[in-house]
Amino acid sequence: MNKLMFSLLSLPLSLVAMAVTPPDTKLYNESYRPQYHFTPAHRWIGDPCGLVKHDGKYIGYSWGAAETVDLIHWRELNDHAIKGVPAGIATFTGSVVVDRNNTAGYGDDAMIAAFTSFDEKSKKQSQSIAFSHDGGVTFDYYDLNPVIDIWSTEFRDPTVIWDDTTGKWIMLVAKALEKKVAFYRSDDLKHWEWLSDFGPMGDSERSWECPDMFKVPVEGSDERRWVLVVSVNWAREQYFVGDFDGTRFIPDLPDSAPRYVDSGLDYYASRVFQDYDNSAGDVYTLGWVNTWDYAQAAPSRWGKGVWSIPRRLSLYAASDGMRLRQRPVEALKSLRKSPVTVNKKLRAGVCDLPAVSAMGNVYELDAEITIDRGSGDAAGLNLCCGDGRKVVVSYDSESQYLTVDRRNVADVVLPQFDRIAFDRVPMKDNRVRLRILVDRSTIEIFANDGEQVFTLLTYPGDTQTGVEIFSLRGRSRVELTAWPLKSVH
Repeated sequence: MNKLMFSLLSLPLSLVAMAVTPPDTKLYNESYRPQYHFTPAHRWIGDPCGLVKHDGKYIGYSWGAAETVDLIHWRELNDHAIKGVPAGIATFTGSVVVDRNNTAGYGDDAMIAAFTSFDEKSKKQSQSIAFSHDGGVTFDYYDLNPVIDIWSTEFRDPTVIWDDTTGKWIMLVAKALEKKVAFYRSDDLKHWEWLSDFGPMGDSERSWECPDMFKVPVEGSDERRWVLVVSVNWAREQYFVGDFDGTRFIPDLPDSAPRYVDSGLDYYASRVFQDYDNSAGDVYTLGWVNTWDYAQAAPSRWGKGVWSIPRRLSLYAASDGMRLRQRPVEALKSLRKSPVTVNKKLRAGVCDLPAVSAMGNVYELDAEITIDRGSGDAAGLNLCCGDGRKVVVSYDSESQYLTVDRRNVADVVLPQFDRIAFDRVPMKDNRVRLRILVDRSTIEIFANDGEQVFTLLTYPGDTQTGVEIFSLRGRSRVELTAWPLKSVH
């Protein structure tokens, strides 16, 4: 979490809600409000914090608390979970652990939050903790905070994990403008010893924030590898696959080009759900659907901010080493209504899909585009069409690049919003598969079974619900299935 939101965080939450919520708002049906993504009733929501699975529930913070049993239907618990914070201190991004063995002295299975304390007067950032005795609904501020203080204004976003190998707590903290992740260890969550710094490496242009480190299953094996994720340049995330020896993170490919978690325009500050139920199964993550260039200018009336659909992570072996695969959580399928199918050879030009347009920008679409190599064709979909505006999702068979153009979709003017996202998505047997989730003002595209993901905000007008398919030269075929999705509200 960076200093661009200091002014908003310095206001009481009640005043923020009053400032953005007119009295005639119809809750959960406002313009732009996603219908199957988590958004709070009325407030700012930023980086996902403290994501844990415990006692059969998933809990997330920002720092208001919310819980879910299926990662789709959320129940908001409060708008400010950390109590007793001194005047002049703001609580920034952090994490939560379950202290199974009472190492901190608050009892077995007490939940402990670690977060950045921001001193509004000096601008100093240090790391603090708070403890919970009500299952993580609220936390009490530790009276001897901070627990780590290096007297820096750019030192933030702690993630704490338990390292089974050393039997110690490990904390990762971003040294933002140094483009480093600092590693610390502790026996009791209160006294910390510095271990090492990782970085700069990969994308080190401007800043590093919101580090997370976790083990991910390797497809086709019983192996699990460490992955380190760091948010960069206040705009996107990069990741490294490697090993953690209890002191240092050692990347497999220290000299490789940056590997990005998401190729879109609005995915940031993700964290995984730490599993304290001994499920030993899938790894789920979610991120903040936004970018700091225009986050505070969002036209949403209920508040500002959206969390992504939770994603299941795995690693697969590519020609250039291990890479992340991301798939939407399976529970999303429970929201599907009756499907619409299309299977046709495309003519040159544009073809309307009225049955999908009728779904009102709340749908899931699974499309397979077949284009013969050497045909010189490009094909794709126009989404959120209407009033002369649209998002263009286009695949070029020669370059094998997927391009998402949202320069002319929003029905409001936002600073630096008119942008294009693109990345190479290799064809497989002359095909590319796109699983697309459209939810009012968000689009998430999972290409080739989650090998690449494109996440972006759109802010179309209420009448911009049209969907079209197109081909440049008429040498493509599209097979697709679309499902309208039920609202979770």
